[in-house]
Amino acid sequence: MTGFAQVKGQVNGQFGFTLSLKSVNHRFLDVHFRMPSDSDDLEMKLRRRLKERMARGHVELTLNIERSVSEGFTLNRALVGGYVQAFRSAAAEFGVAAEPDLNAILRIPGALESEALPVDDGLETAVLSKMEEALARLNQMREEEGRGTERELRQRMSHVQQAREGVEKHRHAALQTYVEKLKTRMQELIGSQLEPERILQEAALLADRSDIQEELVRLDQHVKHLLGLLDQGGEVGKKLDFLLQEMNREANTLLSKTSGLAGEAMKITELGLSMKADIEKAREQVQNLE
Repeated sequence: MTGFAQVKGQVNGQFGFTLSLKSVNHRFLDVHFRMPSDSDDLEMKLRRRLKERMARGHVELTLNIERSVSEGFTLNRALVGGYVQAFRSAAAEFGVAAEPDLNAILRIPGALESEALPVDDGLETAVLSKMEEALARLNQMREEEGRGTERELRQRMSHVQQAREGVEKHRHAALQTYVEKLKTRMQELIGSQLEPERILQEAALLADRSDIQEELVRLDQHVKHLLGLLDQGGEVGKKLDFLLQEMNREANTLLSKTSGLAGEAMKITELGLSMKADIEKAREQVQNLE
């Protein structure tokens, strides 16, 4: 589920901070942090809060500290001094009349150091408090998207049920087609003077392949179970994904049993393919639901 939230806070009137959360669709919970250095303990606490409130999504958390002007930066004298000495040594060795450029020196990574992040109880308390506000805003956006996804899932399941009912109407035609095939096959076997046991085996095999009632019943049960989970709410994404896998398996079996049928029974293939299309589209949606 996608969403974005940003909150601002102050700590003891000395400095402020901005906490941002951004999430995009992902099958699992994948969290990435962008925080100042020396904030490992705070990061662990924020990570724990995220895992308590979210189950899926690629989440990026960014914490920016807004320091006052008086804090400024400190010069890394060892780094800057080493660079200046190396520059002048190279100039003397090669006979070049030049002086190091201070602007270039200060752009060297680490030349200027900001004061360490003051990770104290005041900062942690303020950030963790604002974290709850940010999570509430983020989840509000995610819930709005979730409601849209739920509406689409219900619509897909309605299409699956309509297709299932259509298959049920043509089931008798499919059975009649299999009866004719069975008669033809029995006549061939009898004409070949096979043993009665072999004839019975062939008849049992064709009879087993002829009926799709079990698949239709299970499809109906799976759809009702899925709708019940949507009514229930909560973290149901993985359960929905499993149910849709089972529904897809039943649709495949239904199509396999009715392959090669002619006449009116051919409509079952058309309905079965339509059913599979809606199931696949539903599966794409539930990959992102919690």
